Amino acid sequence: MTVYTHFLHLDTKGDCDFADLTEPVMQALGESGLRDGVVTIFTPSSTSALTTIEYEPGALADLKRFFDQVAPQFGQEYRHNLRWGDGNGHSHLRAAILGPSLAIPFVSGRLTLGTWQQILFVDFDVRPRQRRIVLQFVGQ
Repeated sequence: MTVYTHFLHLDTKGDCDFADLTEPVMQALGESGLRDGVVTIFTPSSTSALTTIEYEPGALADLKRFFDQVAPQFGQEYRHNLRWGDGNGHSHLRAAILGPSLAIPFVSGRLTLGTWQQILFVDFDVRPRQRRIVLQFVGQ
């Protein structure tokens, strides 16, 4: 078993900023030299998250609207905001709903994503950020 670790770096805008990570993950898989195994994709942040989705404007707009309804930025009292005063209480809740990591198997050097499934990074914070994404491939 071999372990290959790779880092992606993103400059984000915050406020439900989306990034399609599918191509960079596929490129890192190719660089790893591995053929079969699993990649774990992890965001070391409590205000960003990862999921899969069909990366097209309608689905992305629907996802943003969903989070605006479930954990709106304004009109709610978030205890986190009372403690820290940074106004991103909703960002932490949104990120917790999706989670910080994904595990995707790869077979014969290809990710096993479905036809319309892409890897989505979401930055929920209230300001632009520099984000680092950890990719860890385990396989042979």
